[in-house]
Formats: sequence, C-alpha cells, structure tokens
Amino acid sequence: MLHADGIKEQARSLGFDVCGIAPAAALPELAHLPDWLARGCAGEMIYLHKSAHVRADIRKFLPSARSVIVTGTVYNTDEGIRQKAEGKTGPSDPVQIARYARGRDYHVVLGERLEVLVAWMREQQSEPFDAAIFVDKHQVQERPYARHAGIGWIGKNTCVINPELGSFLFLAGIATDLALDIDAPSLDQCGACTLCIDACPTGALVDAHVLDATRCISYLTIETAGAIAPDERPQIANHAYGCDICQDVCPWNLAGPRSEDPAWHAVPRNGVSAAALWQQTDNELHQFVAGSAMTHLTLSGFRRNLAMVIGNSGDGSLAAVLDRPGRGIRNAAHSAHTPAVEDAVAWARGRLKTEG
Repeated sequence: MLHADGIKEQARSLGFDVCGIAPAAALPELAHLPDWLARGCAGEMIYLHKSAHVRADIRKFLPSARSVIVTGTVYNTDEGIRQKAEGKTGPSDPVQIARYARGRDYHVVLGERLEVLVAWMREQQSEPFDAAIFVDKHQVQERPYARHAGIGWIGKNTCVINPELGSFLFLAGIATDLALDIDAPSLDQCGACTLCIDACPTGALVDAHVLDATRCISYLTIETAGAIAPDERPQIANHAYGCDICQDVCPWNLAGPRSEDPAWHAVPRNGVSAAALWQQTDNELHQFVAGSAMTHLTLSGFRRNLAMVIGNSGDGSLAAVLDRPGRGIRNAAHSAHTPAVEDAVAWARGRLKTEG
C-alpha cells in the first residue's frame, strides 16, 4: 500500500532533493493567470494563452486527479564565487548562461526520473491508478502546487524559495488519483526584502510577485523570435541565454547547496568567449547546445544574442570577429544571415566603435 512518506523517500533516492504532496484543487493562486495574460505580460508566448484553460486546474490535465506529488531538484552548480576568490580570470566577452541550462536538458532528466518513480509506485500498489507526470513543458502551473506541497513559498521574484535549498530548483511532479496525505503549504518568508526587484536591470519585476515577462532578460534572449529593441540591448549585458540576477541577489541563496548531480555538470558552457562561439560553424554551435535546454532557442537567436554580448563587451578588438561567423567558411554559418542577427551585428559594431 502506498503512503506519502514512502513516495518521498523513493523520490529522494532517485535524485530529487525535496518532495511534497498538494491537493489536486483549483488553488487560489491559479486564478491570477488570466489577468496576467490579459495585461500582455506573456508577450510572444502564445502557447500560454492556448493552454490557459488547462493550467487553471490540474484536474483538466488529469481529470481523475486527487493528489499532486511535487518534487524540487537543486540545479545550482555555480563556482563563480570560488573562482573570483582564487583570482581566476576569463575572456573579455564571457557569455552568461542561466544555471538551469548549463547541464543536461532537465525536461528529459526529470521526466525519466519521474517515470521510474511512477513505475515504483505501481509495484507498491496492487490496485491500478491514474498518474500523469509534468515537467515545465506540460500544461501545469507548478509553483502554486509546489507552495501547497510545502516545497517553498513563491518569492517576490516569482520563483519558489525553499528555506534550506534556496530557489535554484527544478519543479516537476505527478498528478494522480491516489488519495495521499497532504503537506502543509509553505509560508511567505520574503518579509520586507526587495533586493530582487531592485536588482532587475530591465524593471521586469513590476511589483512583488508580478513579472512582466516582456521586460525579462530571460524572455528577451530566449522567447523573442526577432530583433530585440535597441534600447534593451545594453541591458542584456553578457547574457547569451537566460538570466539569474533576481536569484543571485536573494538572501535565501547565499548559503544554498551546490548540486553534485552529474546531470547538471555537462559541457562547460558558462563563461565561454562570445567571440569564440560566434566564430564556430553552425554544426559546432549545434554541438555546443546539444542535449541541453538551450536547444529551445534557434541558432539564429543564439547568434543574435552572441552579437549583443560582443557589442556590450567594450572590447573594440572584437569588432573584426563579427565579419567572420563560422570563421568565414562559406555556407558554414547560415544562422548568421537573418535580419535579426544582421541587425544585432550592425548595432554591435556601432557600439564598439563608439566605446572605442
């Protein structure tokens, strides 16, 4: 017979750092989505509009659902503070890659682990039961269920914060028709702190717990299909994929653990020279992002971002590199020849010339 404690113990043995149980109900926080969409905060993320009716209640994702098993997995592998302490230096144009995208694609890794957990549950339960996994890409609002499962509270930066683990957490779970013991919801512990709101360079956190995605660097570098507005390009700084600023400044992450899970220690991506990446062929760039969540972004979108990072580097010697995508090899860098990339290249040249 299955019990909540047994499921949590098994989840931890599979690599999940925390696990809790929430009720499969129309939680109050779920009702905020329609208003947020109506205000245009989702920008080009049309899929959120199309799936809003399902995201309103997990019982539309799994009609028979009675309980929601929610897991949190630490993905922080950053060594930045230690490297600075040791005096290590890097290139003048290091790319900043959001922590969640530095390892293997979490959709795949967590999906596989959840399938193993469900298989184990079926072995323990003599009676058949319904179960459906969700890992970000599925039509479930994970954060409200994570809060009600006791994983953590939803911070002012809109991330789920666990008091011991911080906010660098992948959220994933299982909706099931099993009636499991429910955990107590997490209580907000942000207090009067506004560090995340104050630190956001684009003002994307328009209020506590309210994110205007269209201003967010993560949205701009990943979800924006075409050109990024000229006035927003300097604020991109060296972010080539995503952004962690609002989490970096969070006091709850100061003593957060660093994951040793091999899944999140993959090909070195963070801190690589933007110019070096720009000179790679499309095939080489594809290998650079292969197997990671970075494949969500097109190569042309990545090149657009690299051009902006080069332009923001302040290193005038890199201007000539912009003329040689794919090292100048004929037909090796088709992704560099799109209007959005060419526009970013022209902007980067002008910025480097002005600063030079």
